[in-house]
Amino acid sequence: MGVYVLETEPRWYERLRYPLRYEEIIVGHAENYRLEPQLLAAVIYQESKFDAAARSSSGAVGLMQLLPETGQGIADRTGGERWKPDDLLNPELNIRYGSWYLRHLLDKYGDEKLALAAYNAGQANVDEWRAHGDGIRFEETRHYVERIAELKRMYARAYAPELGL
Repeated sequence: MGVYVLETEPRWYERLRYPLRYEEIIVGHAENYRLEPQLLAAVIYQESKFDAAARSSSGAVGLMQLLPETGQGIADRTGGERWKPDDLLNPELNIRYGSWYLRHLLDKYGDEKLALAAYNAGQANVDEWRAHGDGIRFEETRHYVERIAELKRMYARAYAPELGL
């Protein structure tokens, strides 16, 4: 009996502690943008705890905490001519734009850690670090990248069926 409890406890605890919402949208955009759904779930949890109305003190909005300027740039590149900043409160659009942006960063840097560092600290900072041959300079960003890796593993383990894994 003790072994059974040890084997099952982490999954139910993880599901209780780390919710998953919008899984159909996550899985759909993960497929569309060639991303791992557990990565998207991890970023959304870390950024907003799945709160579609989340707003940060820096002005980031929605599930994936996109800045309105980033949203405008993505809209310009993807044909969203009627886009407005409040659209970032829409879960489907926020996840779609966040997925597009994450794919862009992965393509640009060719490395998940650097892409996540750019998502957190901005591309200009990552470009500067790379130009000087440095690693991630900001402690907060190093912690962010490590935390996303932990959450990604946890979401893959706890929600494999929901994420199509």
